[in-house]
Amino acid sequence: MSDKCPPISPKDAQARYKNGLDFILVSGDAYVDHPSFGVAIIARTLMAEGYAVAVLAQPDWHGPGAFRAFGKPKLAFLVTSGNIDSMVNHYTASKRRRGEDAYSEGGVAGKRPDRAAIVYSNLCKQAYSDVPVVLGGVEASLRRFAHYDYWDDRVRHSILYDAGADLLVYGMGERAILQIADALRRGARAKDIRVSGTCFQTNDLSDIKNYLLLPSYTEVAKDRKKYAAAFLAQMREQDAIAGKTLVQPHEKGYLVALPPQKPLSETEMDATYALPYTRRAHPEYTETIPALAEVEFSLTSARGCFGGCSFCALTFHQGRVVSARSHASLIREAKILTASKNFKGYIHDVGGPTANFRESACEKQLKKGVCRGQQCIGHKPCKNLRVSHADYLSLLRKLRALPKVKKVFVRSGIRYDYVLLDQDDSFLRELVRHHISGQLKIAPEHIAERTLFYMNKPPAASYERFLQKYQALCKQEGKDQYVVPYLMSSHPGCTLQDAVELAIYLKKHKHRPQQVQDFYPTPGTLSTCMYHTGIDPRSGDPVHIPKTEKEKRMQRALMQYYLPQNYAFCRDALRECGREDLIGYGGNCLVPPERKKQ
Repeated sequence: MSDKCPPISPKDAQARYKNGLDFILVSGDAYVDHPSFGVAIIARTLMAEGYAVAVLAQPDWHGPGAFRAFGKPKLAFLVTSGNIDSMVNHYTASKRRRGEDAYSEGGVAGKRPDRAAIVYSNLCKQAYSDVPVVLGGVEASLRRFAHYDYWDDRVRHSILYDAGADLLVYGMGERAILQIADALRRGARAKDIRVSGTCFQTNDLSDIKNYLLLPSYTEVAKDRKKYAAAFLAQMREQDAIAGKTLVQPHEKGYLVALPPQKPLSETEMDATYALPYTRRAHPEYTETIPALAEVEFSLTSARGCFGGCSFCALTFHQGRVVSARSHASLIREAKILTASKNFKGYIHDVGGPTANFRESACEKQLKKGVCRGQQCIGHKPCKNLRVSHADYLSLLRKLRALPKVKKVFVRSGIRYDYVLLDQDDSFLRELVRHHISGQLKIAPEHIAERTLFYMNKPPAASYERFLQKYQALCKQEGKDQYVVPYLMSSHPGCTLQDAVELAIYLKKHKHRPQQVQDFYPTPGTLSTCMYHTGIDPRSGDPVHIPKTEKEKRMQRALMQYYLPQNYAFCRDALRECGREDLIGYGGNCLVPPERKKQ
């Protein structure tokens, strides 16, 4: 197994692989050989099995020439837009173009196209029409069905159709890509490969068994109720054990989505993270890749999340079942970090989608699959939820005892409602004592009960109880530490009255958010489905959607009511809600009245 990075230049590839390449991995990111980057995991996984792999990173997309530079791959092009959706990478929630790209050399923006997976896939076909193209990564995964696209403000086809690819891998793809590679090596046609965790196109359903037929692309594009019904089915069947094959008719045949791959076992996870990553940007780069700085000295301890936040697409990508690495694997990686010349004694994070989830929510998930119509924790915890921080706490103790380690921080989000359900407060006490760098970042997201219900977040009382417990422990431990809450404006279901309620709460608690997070309708989330349809697919009930720029600006302004430039918007919002009593100079008032013209 080579400890060298996969080649990113034709010259290096020709020197390394005299007999040509099996796979060319096309990516919208600069290549970073670190397990926090999906391209590195897939490249290293294939290389470990003896495949010849090169990475075509951020190629010129104005023609097929760059896609011929490495020559013709024997087995396939593997295409991804990168670690995040290319449209999210390029645009803010207000659809403004971003000025930087953390996944590019030097942070320079503009090195990938919009809808990169589609563009790259079509250029691969132009370069070599007879070479299979396999899509993967977050952009492909979350757009695998007909989906609402915020930037076009319409329903688009499955990305598989627009890209003209042969196969799509969704979710975490290590096992699936090896199965696909083996089939291709044995001579199978890409279009004929049937592997869990993949989607393909077909005109013939005769060999597809036990499938669930979704409303067609044409139906979901025209009928919002049909769109909501299709999304609900997709969400409920996202399960490796009990999930059904899903079929969605498009104008040209059928999209078939086979059930997800099972989460990797502990042994498989350990093997993935034991591959010989250099943990650096490719040596051919001369400038830094900003995204690496965020994870260079962090450890991924688990995948999957049963938190069920409506606005999070992770369930649609990694799934609800949590799978974790062994302590031995994480300690081994931590020792690699401490041996780095750049290591200053601080492990920046030990976590995953949710730091304090390191085991499945209940035993049933592992035997019968996840519950279709019920969340594990969400707005209200399931009575069967297992709650324990013992394993995670044991891991943190071992890591902070390592030589050269001064501090181990927990910077991934923690579920404070899960912490409160734990009868043993050892984890929270040791978190306060050892693992916080002055500020604990948590995500209540809002305070109004109606909004929290649609977000599938715990009630405000849960957040209040956590704050009280946290502050009491900080006092006991003699720590001057604070909570920084993440809050969101304009989420589906959030009315102007809810936004006023949040503003009153913020003033009462003397909290002044420096940044405001607007709801961002990204593919693959329940919240985006509600945003597009105006329907809660779980109940079929209508949902208020803050869609006008005026209402969104008023909700944003109320979260920062104390800024003079927001006074006018806040006054408009308060008058619209009949809360003129909050305009003035009294102790409860949010904003002053207008100045009288001289």
